[in-house]
Amino acid sequence: MKALKIAGGVLALVVALAGVGVVQAWAPDRPVETLTARWAPAPSQFMAIAGMQVHLRDEGPRDDPQPILLLHGTSASLHTWDGWVAALKDQRRVIRVDMPGFGLTGPAPDGNYTLPAYTRFVASVMDALGVKQVVLAGNSLGGEVAWKTAVDYPGRVSKLILVDAGGYAFKAQSIPIGFKLAQIDALKPLTSRLLPRGMIESSVRSVYGNPDKVTPELVDRYYELTLRAGNREALNQRFSQHPFGQYAEQIKQIKLPTLVIWGGRDQLIPPENGDHFQRDIAGSRLAVFDDLGHVPQEEDPARTVAAVQAFLAP
Repeated sequence: MKALKIAGGVLALVVALAGVGVVQAWAPDRPVETLTARWAPAPSQFMAIAGMQVHLRDEGPRDDPQPILLLHGTSASLHTWDGWVAALKDQRRVIRVDMPGFGLTGPAPDGNYTLPAYTRFVASVMDALGVKQVVLAGNSLGGEVAWKTAVDYPGRVSKLILVDAGGYAFKAQSIPIGFKLAQIDALKPLTSRLLPRGMIESSVRSVYGNPDKVTPELVDRYYELTLRAGNREALNQRFSQHPFGQYAEQIKQIKLPTLVIWGGRDQLIPPENGDHFQRDIAGSRLAVFDDLGHVPQEEDPARTVAAVQAFLAP
């Protein structure tokens, strides 16, 4: 079975390379300094946290007693929340961060991408910013980190917003090709130096309910931030360290006000998992957007943030 998986991965990469040519697909790591001008303009900042220069944005009124902290998913970045932040920052302090292994923050110095390592990172970000408690929101991996942070640091989270969150074991209907290849160790010598842009476009389109919404600028962002030095190796390590559903039994411990948002066309983590969260977290609300995919906050920020604003209203 493992041999078949490797063979399938090699075939997928060969097909991709045949379509664009090796020269066009040649894509070595890029130093973070070459990416900051485009992807870290103001109000971006870099803070020394947990041995990394962490890329974050901290916007809105500083006297907000309950800031909102936003956590992105696998291979994404803080930019996925642009629409939500635009709608929230006039009234609320909104903090977003590139998590270890992704975006401009890049790899963790100790190579630890387990779920407890990510929750410690979240607590460290809050400490660095002098924030005692937050409304914690996350998409996909970020959603999994969000609810696990609520379990591990219960006094530091006042409310939860889980957007197509990880947490339970699941069977995906469609997995982005980039995720598939990152899980095959035998392909590392190739995937660390070759990255067809078309493969990134295919991966992004696969997580949208309406792939026609995927623009060249959006593909640029995912493509260039994937090339940030160390991110591809970190993705490979994360998949090997992160069994799906490992801490699922802890979800029932959560007693916080919780909003669960799901895209009805999510083919990566099925909508049934949203129902599962609603059942396991007493009193939680579930909002399903039938036409959206795995990243509904990015695909339709206006409609999804409206659900958030209603949830947060006094």
